[in-house]
Amino acid sequence: MPVEQRTIAAADADQRLDRWFKKHFPTLGHGRLEKLLRTGQVRVDGKRVKASDRLEAGQTIRIPPMDLTPAPKPAERKVDEREAKDLRARVLHKDADVLVIDKPAGLAVQGGTGTDRHLDGLLDALKFDAKERPRLVHRLDRDTSGVLVLARTAEAARWLGDAFKGRDTDKIYWAAVAGVPKLRQGTIDLKLAKMPGKGGERVVVNEREGKKAITDYAVVEDIKGVAAWLALKPITGRTHQLRAHLEAIGHPILGDGKYGGKNAHPDIADAPKQLQLHARSIALRRPNGKTLKVEAPLPAHMKATWAAFGFSARPDSDPFAER
Repeated sequence: MPVEQRTIAAADADQRLDRWFKKHFPTLGHGRLEKLLRTGQVRVDGKRVKASDRLEAGQTIRIPPMDLTPAPKPAERKVDEREAKDLRARVLHKDADVLVIDKPAGLAVQGGTGTDRHLDGLLDALKFDAKERPRLVHRLDRDTSGVLVLARTAEAARWLGDAFKGRDTDKIYWAAVAGVPKLRQGTIDLKLAKMPGKGGERVVVNEREGKKAITDYAVVEDIKGVAAWLALKPITGRTHQLRAHLEAIGHPILGDGKYGGKNAHPDIADAPKQLQLHARSIALRRPNGKTLKVEAPLPAHMKATWAAFGFSARPDSDPFAER
């Protein structure tokens, strides 16, 4: 098929781009669509876009030649009762609209090449009394633990999606990093771009071609000159933003060999060699104006690191209070 230009009809307005493709090109798999988006072959009004971007009536979508042969369906993987019980035990909050879980480190949020066990494939275990399985509205890296929000209805998915896209959420991460930043509190404002590499796609600082990326940080506790416990507040939400930003300022997250290399594995304590990054809390504003705040406890591998370094279980006060 040749390159095609289609105009978004009013009936398709305020619809996610990936759902528009699912409706009009049902045999195009999500992985194929993501590749077309990543390489800039699919554009809206001439601009690069993401699968989660919402469409407006009158916009024009560039549709390149595509392989519309149906992708082979992966074999269905049944959720056993042990997995279901473990996942339900990780529920931190549940109401009619929102479900918040404590995602374990090592569990991918969605499937991909070589990934047959992922949260998306386990969501039937979290239906509870709802008619539909919950929907993913944001992501965490496979090796990042902590707070993950799910929508229990289509309407909730819509306003939660808008909340994350519009940055109407406050997220706090905890991390153990190599070394101690000179400033106890600061802001990392460095543009980031995705680049191919030997170990797969990697995010790097690129002030010319990168996208705006801002992270606030605060040192909660430290072992002088050796390591620090940081509280991190991402103002933007770029892929691998926290990992790339901390590596860029010379303080990679411990256990993050992808970004920090050997510097992420200093021989400083008998601590696990896993990624020391945890989505500690989230506060999001509901349509009724009320705020929902949920916290996730440190996972076992980070508790071991905190104990090895002598860090306390909780900060004495809000590390960002003085900013």
